[in-house]
Amino acid sequence: MILIQFTGLSGSGKTTLAESVRYLLLQNNYKAEIVDGDVFRKTICKDLGFSKEDRCENVRRIFNVGRNFIHENTIVLMSVINPYESIRSELRNYEFVRTVFLDCSIPNLIDRDPKGLYRKALLPDNDDDKIRNFTGISDVYEIPENADLILKTDAETVLTSTNKLYNFIIDNLNKSA
Repeated sequence: MILIQFTGLSGSGKTTLAESVRYLLLQNNYKAEIVDGDVFRKTICKDLGFSKEDRCENVRRIFNVGRNFIHENTIVLMSVINPYESIRSELRNYEFVRTVFLDCSIPNLIDRDPKGLYRKALLPDNDDDKIRNFTGISDVYEIPENADLILKTDAETVLTSTNKLYNFIIDNLNKSA
């Protein structure tokens, strides 16, 4: 089996792409599950903040949920910002983990801003609504050094990225069979 650890800034398309490729996998009789960082921030990770240590612990906890699905022969789509190369490398020590970088420019993300987060992150420092420690704006996002697949989500359609990811997953499953 395979676990895809997505990495990319907020709004780059992680959840959208995970849902799209999961649908395609299910249509082709594969078992697939999405492990979404936004969902787990409200449950098993609700005690964590946004320090580097807490962000890494967040990824580890989400990964452990995904690993349980791997044991059930299920393809896992782990949709989380995953901003640090150190934690991505830690997960890559497992032979079933692949890293997929959703590359989207900051100006495009600011234009998209589906959750209104960039608008809040760019507010003046004295504004009570300002989001502080926002990954890619006021907090670190490390570009992956060893991504197995890079999807340019500001230049490709969702369908194009979905097909590239689907083919990548199937190729990797065939190599490990």
